[in-house]
Amino acid sequence: MSIRPTVALVDLTAIADNFRLAVEIGGKPAIGVVKADAYGHGAVRVARALVEAGAPLLAVALVEEGLQLREAGIESPILVLGAAYANGYQLIVQHRLTPLLFRPDHVAHLAAAARAAGTRAKAHLKLDTGMGRIGISPTELFPFVEALQNAPEVELEGLCTHFASADLEPREKTERQVHTFNTVSQELSRAGFSPRIHHLANSAGTLEFPFARQDVTRPGIMIFGYLPFQRDARLGAATQQAARRLRPALSWRSAIVHVKTVAPGTPISYGGFWVAQRTSRIATVPVGYADGYGRRLSGRPDLGRADVLVRGRRVPVAGTICMDMTMVDVTDVPGAAVDDEVVLLGEQGNERIGADELAERQGTISYEILCAIGKRVPRIYR
Repeated sequence: MSIRPTVALVDLTAIADNFRLAVEIGGKPAIGVVKADAYGHGAVRVARALVEAGAPLLAVALVEEGLQLREAGIESPILVLGAAYANGYQLIVQHRLTPLLFRPDHVAHLAAAARAAGTRAKAHLKLDTGMGRIGISPTELFPFVEALQNAPEVELEGLCTHFASADLEPREKTERQVHTFNTVSQELSRAGFSPRIHHLANSAGTLEFPFARQDVTRPGIMIFGYLPFQRDARLGAATQQAARRLRPALSWRSAIVHVKTVAPGTPISYGGFWVAQRTSRIATVPVGYADGYGRRLSGRPDLGRADVLVRGRRVPVAGTICMDMTMVDVTDVPGAAVDDEVVLLGEQGNERIGADELAERQGTISYEILCAIGKRVPRIYR
């Protein structure tokens, strides 16, 4: 039950359209990435929309996230991109999840769980081609192959890697990663293993690196309507055209619950860092950092000073953002009153506040803005 007016509206049609655009641009089928609760949009509903849009495979980060989809009745193949399997191999096999493997002990554990269940388990091999996070390095391939040769219960279905800086200049590092991937793929084939699914291209790879689009692509942030690149990035004509077609899928809205008039010199919120310079009308909005509206967006000189939208106009946050409330200065919005809609993220009238804008003011990226929107903010789907 939701009583306060703070909600996140998720446009599933926009997500499906963005996904189809990724397929169109990449020229390949695309994995439906729904990790981190589908970047804050709601994994179950988004997963269903992506399957309906044609995703042959879904991707999560955690075994727990895969189990959530299975419990919701989603039967599509699910790839688990993370490495935190611990004692979860039995669950992986039982619920037909496909893990990334990159150590011989991973192979042994998965094989043992499959053997105990009397079945065969699929897996993808993760290469570390330059990210420095998880995955085998090219020099570690032989011990892994040896482990696979001793584990007939494991079917190596896929081979993948993760780009470290495909969204940044210069492009040479990404080109080297693709070259390394292709070299290892050939070595793996010579050893007798030819996975049918090769995937490298994230959103940046899908958009800007045609040679990275192999059997499938793996777009993430662009499915939700945002580019992965910095604002001043040099982008190809096709990417610029795609950017005009992407539609942000989530808007974050609340409403004014209180308005008061304060005299010049009146401090607002914790610390009194914001002080009225004139007779001002201050509106209180029931949303705060406990909901994911970050404290670094506070309306004070040392922080990001975000805007919100009220009656189609931009108004600044006034003072420090609280755990559960935020104050905004509506002095220049004639008639602003209790129950007026407040848009924190999205469109109102001719104005728009995007996740990129909030990210810039908070010193982060759009991914974090979207993922940070808390569970106590209800998602409403349309």
